[in-house]
Amino acid sequence: MKNNILTFFLGILLLFSNSCVGYKPIFKSDLNFEIANYSIEGEKLPGNKIYSKLHNLSKSSKENSNKRNLSITIKTTKDKKATIKESSGKISEYKITLKIHVKITDFITGDKILEQTFASSTNYKSQSQYSDTISLENKSTNILINNIYQKLLIKLSENIII
Repeated sequence: MKNNILTFFLGILLLFSNSCVGYKPIFKSDLNFEIANYSIEGEKLPGNKIYSKLHNLSKSSKENSNKRNLSITIKTTKDKKATIKESSGKISEYKITLKIHVKITDFITGDKILEQTFASSTNYKSQSQYSDTISLENKSTNILINNIYQKLLIKLSENIII
């Protein structure tokens, strides 16, 4: 009886381990590009983070002589507004909006590959300590940057053809 149960569970385990064969992650990059030129306008920190992610992605692509040279322009605006104020005038919640306009062209031919504005926003609560509020704002900004980067990566993979 125990031998049958053990065989059954080993069969199930084998079935589950084989079901993952052929798995390919959604954001795995087969994009073959290299950044030949770039410029960042507006808010430097979010723009630099987006550029850094794209630069790392281009370096992680396989060595190939057919790499496409791209020119990237990133224009970033960050807006922080108070959404909820208490009766005493103290702000208890903020809304942060991040807009990133990305223009990607072929460096050699000048053909436009992608030109789009990505926007994302979130709310966060004011904390009792100012440093905690700043830390929460930075975390929210990083989440928005990652959100926009994922959207950018999807659009780039749809538009770049080698």
